[in-house]
Amino acid sequence: MTAYPLSGQRSVAHRSRFAGGGRAALWLAFFALVLGSWAILMWIAAAAQVPPGSEAFGADYWRSICAVSPGIAGFPAVFGMWAIMSAAMMAPTAMPAFNTYLDLGHAGAGNAAGFWALVGGYLAAWLAFSLGAAGLQLGLASAGWLRPDGVVLVPGAPAALLLVAGLYQLSPAKAACLSKCRAPLSFFLANWREGPSGAAAMGLRLGLVCVGCCWALMLLAFVGGTMNLAFMGLATLVMVFEKLPEVGRWLTRPLAAVLVVAGLVDALRLVNVI
Repeated sequence: MTAYPLSGQRSVAHRSRFAGGGRAALWLAFFALVLGSWAILMWIAAAAQVPPGSEAFGADYWRSICAVSPGIAGFPAVFGMWAIMSAAMMAPTAMPAFNTYLDLGHAGAGNAAGFWALVGGYLAAWLAFSLGAAGLQLGLASAGWLRPDGVVLVPGAPAALLLVAGLYQLSPAKAACLSKCRAPLSFFLANWREGPSGAAAMGLRLGLVCVGCCWALMLLAFVGGTMNLAFMGLATLVMVFEKLPEVGRWLTRPLAAVLVVAGLVDALRLVNVI
């Protein structure tokens, strides 16, 4: 039987600690995680601009992290890059849900261990996505269909990715996932589980919903470049705003139009129509 978040009794002291300094410490640690992920991405991007053999930034080591080596030997580095990128880009988009969990904790329904279990479960879903994305990147690179910066070289592929992402914006699946992302309180009321293990399960479910919402936009990294910081920053902002109920409802369809038009323009350019 599901235990709803306000059904249990907690002490006033517990709620006070969770809502005060304890809550601030949780957010500081969370932002440290996000900023640390972005710092690693920026460091790798900076190292990639340094000539080979240079010791600046420890360039050779960091360049090797995002280099795609053929075969299974190159998989750990590519997976690591996608995992860091997913944490940097997707953790901020779930902040309303994480904050809702903390609000429920203030009412006595959660705790700090549950918060981290929730975040961990959420990121686990994106780790699964990273496995698939890394496998796709490695396959494209091994076939010679990927530039060093991660842009796909297959003729028509960028247009196809843009069109798929644009059309998916208008799909019932996207709408269903967005509706859950934009209403985190309803999500928790419908899926509440007690304890850290329950929070991890909720985080995993939330992460899977988020993957369902954002997978097509994330795969546009093969159009903008898998280590293109400008693309990653813009995509993060778009996905953050799209999940906000008062802002996102004005963004989803215009974004779809932009992506579809960009895909059509790229396809027409390919056949020399424009």
